[in-house]
Amino acid sequence: MKYEHIEPGIFHSRPNRFIAKVEISGREETVHVKNTGRCRELLVPGAKVYLERSGNPERKTKWDLIAVEKGERMINMDSQAPNVLVKEWLEAGNLFHDLTRIRPEYTYGNSRFDLYVEADGQKILMEVKGVTLEEDGRVRFPDAPSDRAVKHMEELKEAVKNGYQAYVFFVIQMKGVRFFTPNTDTHPEFARALKEAADSGVQVLAYDCLVSPEEVHIADPVPVALENPALYEMADPLVTWYQEHKRDLPWRKDPDAYRVWVSEIMLQQTRVEAVKPYYERFLKRLPTVRDLADAEEDVLLKLWEGLGYYNRVRNMQKAAKQIMVDFGGKFPETYEEICSLQGIGSYTAGAISAFAYGLPRPAVDGNVLRVVMRLTGSHADIMKQSVKRKVEEALQEVIPKDAASDFDQGLIELGAIVCVPNGSPRCEECPLATFCEARKQGLTGEIPVKSKAKARRIEDRTVLLFKDHKELAVRKRPGRGLLAGLYEFPNVEGHLTMDEVTAYCKEIGLAPVRVRPLEKAKHIFSHIEWHMTGYEILVDELEKTNEKGFLFALPEEIGKKYSIPSAFEIYVRHAGIEKGISSQENEL
Repeated sequence: MKYEHIEPGIFHSRPNRFIAKVEISGREETVHVKNTGRCRELLVPGAKVYLERSGNPERKTKWDLIAVEKGERMINMDSQAPNVLVKEWLEAGNLFHDLTRIRPEYTYGNSRFDLYVEADGQKILMEVKGVTLEEDGRVRFPDAPSDRAVKHMEELKEAVKNGYQAYVFFVIQMKGVRFFTPNTDTHPEFARALKEAADSGVQVLAYDCLVSPEEVHIADPVPVALENPALYEMADPLVTWYQEHKRDLPWRKDPDAYRVWVSEIMLQQTRVEAVKPYYERFLKRLPTVRDLADAEEDVLLKLWEGLGYYNRVRNMQKAAKQIMVDFGGKFPETYEEICSLQGIGSYTAGAISAFAYGLPRPAVDGNVLRVVMRLTGSHADIMKQSVKRKVEEALQEVIPKDAASDFDQGLIELGAIVCVPNGSPRCEECPLATFCEARKQGLTGEIPVKSKAKARRIEDRTVLLFKDHKELAVRKRPGRGLLAGLYEFPNVEGHLTMDEVTAYCKEIGLAPVRVRPLEKAKHIFSHIEWHMTGYEILVDELEKTNEKGFLFALPEEIGKKYSIPSAFEIYVRHAGIEKGISSQENEL
């Protein structure tokens, strides 16, 4: 769309919404304003404006105000331009493949819509809205309440029900904006109506424009935030904060896909400080995917001893073998291929994609859910998979393509050290505090909402430390089920008395010399809780008389070779077994 006979001017005042006083060539003129909105942030005294000479010599005002400079940004203010621009844009072959008819000002129901279109075998209604309100790259509509706009949304919803396609097309009459969002400050009813229309099938589009004093043209799509605009606001301050405050962690150095993968699996439900020595030892022993694929199971489980959730490392080995076969030993480089690996879900795939390859994929863990729920003021239950998926979809829209790793890691870091759980976030240190709804409403102690997990099943067990003067008895657990393939002290269901322990020893062919009770212990798994009591049993001729197939080894040998889960930690100490990282790192 082009203008003719353009003159620059200096804005002085606006007596009413139809006219303005503008200095043109040193003389104040009364000009027509081609935008009846408020435009208060644009038409400020001293602003440079652009005017088109009217082609009607009989008109009282000889000039139309069509554009204004706001800082370094040029904004078209012509409220008649958006309809013309969209019509020209559609006729140029955009949006629809086979445009057969386009008609302005079309009446449907009780509303008159800007465009009626027939294309691709569909009947289409389109409402066009010009947008001039901009703040720090965020653009909003409307800048004044508009009951007519709300009515249009209701009519478009009905049109969709009756088989029409329907669009709301926001023409951003400027370039270089970050995102569009409805103006909840000026007219929350329109924001609600627009969101409901979108949920009902009305398609919402926003495009910016190339603007000069002489012409304006539709240019590029602009992200639309119908709700939670804070997610679009946070990228720049979050990335800047992370780059300045990130912790010095070993897996952040040389973050190739394999190293990221190992760290992320280890960090699941384990503290950062606890993971560091395990991570370094694991990579020293298994530095490549091939090494992991070829590792013996006992070595693998011993490397993982103390981290818990042993199926994770087993799945890692399965995935490593999958990489060797399906990807020629090279870690896959796309999100979809990474997701195809055994034991890798959306979080780990997103983390590897972003941290190792810079791909704009979200990595949503508990820390991120907490940050997002507080930021948006949401009371959704973060234990529901549907809530996690919605957060992933929302973040996918806002991840900066040139800083995906810092964005994702920034969210995780923020949740780990600033937006912490249990109602005590350090809001004064948060780079997103000004956007945070939970902080504004005093709800940081209530958000996030997390439903209670199902009660765990209680199991009573008696742990038996069979020993002679040198060796201890251990056994390998079955290859399937809880703690599969790990080693443990012999144990039985229920809480046995000392007499029952003595009888059990004789039953399995062991001759007890002395039975000493040990302290009670408790260990919590995901769905089971063990309540344990223990006994130390000194026996005579341990190996020769046993009928249960126990293994017998010196305490130092057990500490170096056999992986005993932390459920037995108290009894490991009673047995004199050293199984800390430092005692093992030179043995594997």
